[in-house]
Amino acid sequence: MSEPRVMVEVSPAKAAAFRLSKHHLSERAPPSSLASVAGDIGGAQAQVLSAAQLSIWARVRGVTIQDLDAAIWKERTLVRAWGMRRTMFLLPSDDLAVFVRGTYRRSAYNLRWALKQVSSEQALDRLLDDIIGMLGEPRTRNGIAQGLRSAGYRLKSKAGGGWGDSRAVPWVEVGGTFLSVGFLLHVIGARDVICSGPNVGNESTYVRADRWLPRWKDVPVEEAEGELLARYLSAFGPATIADFALWAGMYMRDAKPIWALREEDTVQVEAAGKKAWVLREDLSRLKNSETRGQVVRLLPFFDSFLLGHRSHRNVVDEGHHTRVYRPQGWVSPVLLVDGQALGVWSHVQRKGELQVRVAPFAKLSSRVLSQARAEASDLGRFLGCPEVKTVIG
Repeated sequence: MSEPRVMVEVSPAKAAAFRLSKHHLSERAPPSSLASVAGDIGGAQAQVLSAAQLSIWARVRGVTIQDLDAAIWKERTLVRAWGMRRTMFLLPSDDLAVFVRGTYRRSAYNLRWALKQVSSEQALDRLLDDIIGMLGEPRTRNGIAQGLRSAGYRLKSKAGGGWGDSRAVPWVEVGGTFLSVGFLLHVIGARDVICSGPNVGNESTYVRADRWLPRWKDVPVEEAEGELLARYLSAFGPATIADFALWAGMYMRDAKPIWALREEDTVQVEAAGKKAWVLREDLSRLKNSETRGQVVRLLPFFDSFLLGHRSHRNVVDEGHHTRVYRPQGWVSPVLLVDGQALGVWSHVQRKGELQVRVAPFAKLSSRVLSQARAEASDLGRFLGCPEVKTVIG
């Protein structure tokens, strides 16, 4: 008779050390890894592009904002696109299909909703084809609307640009109802892969990935889903299927078949008294993980490290939860110490000057404060500000 299998127990410290390492926070990656780092962390959330840029700064040694701009707009090794939760992320161009096709089920929610609103599925298909046809080059939402008007579609303007933006945005009539052009771009995510192009003034543009990226490679949905889950567990394990579903922005019923795709590649552990899973190939690294010295980082709004699990107790204690995870989905910039949020911070940039204000949750050691100041100084280098003032409290 075989011996009963003993589940591996993982301490919170080892789990934190493992995730810090996977997120390139315990040790910054070299500049040559700029694009791959974005993939290793499951994408840098880029609803606010500057936040994504700071997420990369926190993980790549010696990077400058000019390096990032070149990677996004010149070399196109990084690309901004809708991925998990239909949120904008900064992603490695070579793996864009993994993050977009891998979240197909999330995009399909929008398609199903649109089909319920219209009287003709054929009319919706024709409209989507017409929009996709226009996106062979970068176009703004208003530019798309103008093209649709020229093609004979009826349009109207309606307030509501999202995230508190009350500007009027274009809506187009299809199948007896009006749908916003912005929403239709999300519907297209269930059919094609589009990404951001360069802004025109203050307006974002959108373009087909196969026309924007020099080395575009598509991936079948099932293959992308399995790879997306592996990327998730690599960055955020130990984790559960509920964690993955929340991170990807899916219902559990849709996350379960994706989880089943990689079930044989995972192993169950006990982390902080709860059952969770890691990739089998990462188990040894997890068991042996430890931090060398204290890890202090200034993480920006919506940093990936803060968004991987349903419960946030692995990052911040209950008493300070609302200072980090705020209403309307805002996630504050945090002072991260060995994987724990021990404060929040902000910065103001004026010409060549940068002021960084750190508000600790409790008294910090002189060593942590010294490292926080060093991080603030490096942030000044990244932003091109030679004068940096750090205020604590």
